[in-house]
Order: sequence, then structure tokens, then C-alpha cells
Amino acid sequence: MVGEGVTIKPQGPCALGDVEGGQTALTCQFLSTCRIPAARDGRPALAQADARDPPIALDALPPELLVQVLSHLPPRTLVMRCRSVCRAWRDVVDGPTVWLLQLARDRSAEGRALYAVAQRFPPNREDEEEFPLCALARYCLRAPLRRNLIFNSCGERGWCFKRQLVDLVMEGVWQELLDSAQIEICVADWWGARENCGCIYRLRVRLLDVYENEVVKFSASPNPVLQWTERGYRQVSHVFTNFGKGIRYVSFEQYGRDTRSWVGHYGALVTHSSVRVRIRLS
Repeated sequence: MVGEGVTIKPQGPCALGDVEGGQTALTCQFLSTCRIPAARDGRPALAQADARDPPIALDALPPELLVQVLSHLPPRTLVMRCRSVCRAWRDVVDGPTVWLLQLARDRSAEGRALYAVAQRFPPNREDEEEFPLCALARYCLRAPLRRNLIFNSCGERGWCFKRQLVDLVMEGVWQELLDSAQIEICVADWWGARENCGCIYRLRVRLLDVYENEVVKFSASPNPVLQWTERGYRQVSHVFTNFGKGIRYVSFEQYGRDTRSWVGHYGALVTHSSVRVRIRLS
């Protein structure tokens, strides 16, 4: 009827469950006496409003709003789920804008520095023939900055090679970022010896170009550890800066042997080997 209201009365048990003396019971009691103004056709005004304003589907959003919405999703969800929805969503995920928006939300000092470098030195799209995703997508997925890029650094996954070749571009650092002179490559290794057997240890780390030619090298030859001396681990570290353009790989090479030439595993003990990339803040 015109001008009258509609009284909502509960039909049977409350849908939210019966909680004696709790918030749910109070909510059901309130709804049982709630009156919603009626419209001229006798339907509640809320139902009429819902009919006038249906939910907006994401595919109806203009591109600039769709990019903003999708930029709040985790990188793996964007690549694994959203990219296969339709062509428009695939173009958003394959483009740089959605990933730049994610970088812009990191308000830490390192995040702001990275965003500034990414705008000054955007990745070249020519490498998309080699990799299935754009460079910024790979970066957000792999999160290479400050992450240890050495596999099995402590030997917890079984025996590892004495030499590892780290592909920085494959790990998510795009080539233009490497060439920007705003990147530092930090390498470190911990080594030691058994108490009853001395050892000799060597470390060599080389920065290589795309053809694996040596560009910059660091080597360390600490004094040997003698038998029956202090047992413990020692650290060797180095930071590569201003290494020029064209760097693609890091070759991490360890050498060690014992001083007694005993049969068995008595050589240098190594652990927590690391290769990390970071942004220069100054």
C-alpha cells in the first residue's frame, strides 16, 4: 500500500544461527521489527534500488580503472589467473603500467629509489621473445633485490656444485636496471675447517656479459687454517659497484682442500654462500 511500510518477520530459525543472549539473537530481534519504506508498486525501496543499480562487472570498467583494480592483486595471481581471463586482461598483465603501480606502493627508501630508477631506465621490450613475461612482471614475481640468488647455499638440499652461474636477468633484474649504475651486487661466503685438520680456501666471483666473457673479477685467498687451531667460520665478502654496462651473469666459484691430504671429506667447510642485488641509496 502507498505510504505504508513492510514489516520483516523471521520465518523459522535465524539464518545466522541461534546464539542465546549473543549478538546474533539481538540482530534477529531487531530485524523482526524493522520496517522498510514501501515504494508505489508495493515493493520495498531497497529491492527497487537494487534493480536500478545492478553490480558493475569488471569487464565493463574503462582500461585505466581496470589497471588500478588489478594492481592490488598479488603478482602470482595476476600471472597465473588473471592473464588467462580474456584478451583485455592479458594485455594489462603483459603491459608495464600494472607493475609500475605495484612498485609505486612500496614507500620504503629502497622502494622509492627503485621506482625512480625504473622510470628513468625502463626495461626494453625486445627481450620478451626470450622470456614469456615482460621484465617488470618477472621482477615482481621473482623479487630479486636482497634475496639470496645462490641455490642450496648451506648444503641443506644435498651436495651442490663448487661453481654456480647466476643469471641475473632470469632472476628478475632487467638489463636496463643492471646498466643504470644504481645497482650493487653483494657476494659473501662463510668458510672454516675441522678442528683436527687444517684447510686452504679460495673464492673467485666474476661478473660476466651475455656471452659469458669476464668483465669484473673479485678473488680472495685468506690465510690457511692450521690444524688444532680455533674452530669456527670466517666470512669473505665483497660489493661490486660501478661495474659498467652489459653484465648478465655472476659466476660464483669456491676452491678448498685440506692441509693433511687425508682420504675422505676433510677439506674446507663452506656455508651460507650468497649473491644479493640491491639498489644504491646515495
